[in-house]
Amino acid sequence: MRKFTEPFDIDLVYLWVNGSDPEWIARKNRFFGIEIASNGEATSKGRFADNGELKYSLRSVEKNVPWVRRIFIVTDGQTPVWLDLQNEKVEIIDVQQILPPEALPCYNSVIVEHFIWKIPGLGEHFLYANDDMFFNKPLSPDFFFTSEEFPVVRLQRYFFGKWINSLKKTFSIPTNIYRKTIHHSALLIEEKFGKYFSAMPHHNVDSYLKSDYRNAAEIDFREEISKTLTNHVRKENDIQRIIYLYYALAIQHAKLRYVGRKESCRIRLHKPDYMYFIKRYDPSLFCLNDSHRATDADRARVDPFLKTLFPEKSSFEI
Repeated sequence: MRKFTEPFDIDLVYLWVNGSDPEWIARKNRFFGIEIASNGEATSKGRFADNGELKYSLRSVEKNVPWVRRIFIVTDGQTPVWLDLQNEKVEIIDVQQILPPEALPCYNSVIVEHFIWKIPGLGEHFLYANDDMFFNKPLSPDFFFTSEEFPVVRLQRYFFGKWINSLKKTFSIPTNIYRKTIHHSALLIEEKFGKYFSAMPHHNVDSYLKSDYRNAAEIDFREEISKTLTNHVRKENDIQRIIYLYYALAIQHAKLRYVGRKESCRIRLHKPDYMYFIKRYDPSLFCLNDSHRATDADRARVDPFLKTLFPEKSSFEI
């Protein structure tokens, strides 16, 4: 393996949408022709709600990972009103710049994620985050990449509990769309490489090599991904982004690290005390996970909580 001797550039990609924007809502409703249900797993308010997290996530970037080279924010014809577009470090990428015509309009982040490697100017080494993910303490590049310049893949060893020996068997029982799409990804890797990875996403910031991401999306699984492009909202046959982490592991271009809450903490929005998790685990990374279980009262607690953790305005704000 080739070891690097000098620091290398690392970019950061976000997906962001303001699901409360009247124009965006009108576009969505015109496309579907009806007011689609907003309380299901695939189309819940939690999939699209903007609770102001991106502003605080960027504050966490400037405070704790200031070495990030460029920040690309992938949006659907939107721009955060508070974002300073004069900051040369940040750039808005419209989904129409990277998605094929048949995928548009797209209200399915799973589909968008298959094409982030096409972002103009994106470097070979990049991090990917949703807007509800945060860098909670100062971290160096080697937290995300090895000395051989390969990604550190963080996964959860157990998902349903330690009493289950094989996650592969559990997917045969009734489960949700999210778990089924992960299993779909794992089966595709197993079919091609003879390896089944049962570990689950840690639901936080991940690291990638653009070249491996591109090869998986454009060559190894191009046909399978093409069959899902018209899934304008989440569907059970989607191929979850974890396929790119499994792929990197399968071709030995990544280092696997199993993590717990001290390294990567997922805080569910419907839980009553967000700060409890920060104080108990002091995680390196954390995520505020919105879902169909969360209420507007839960979402109202987000801004005060994040303002406590990241009170200082960043250079990304007007």
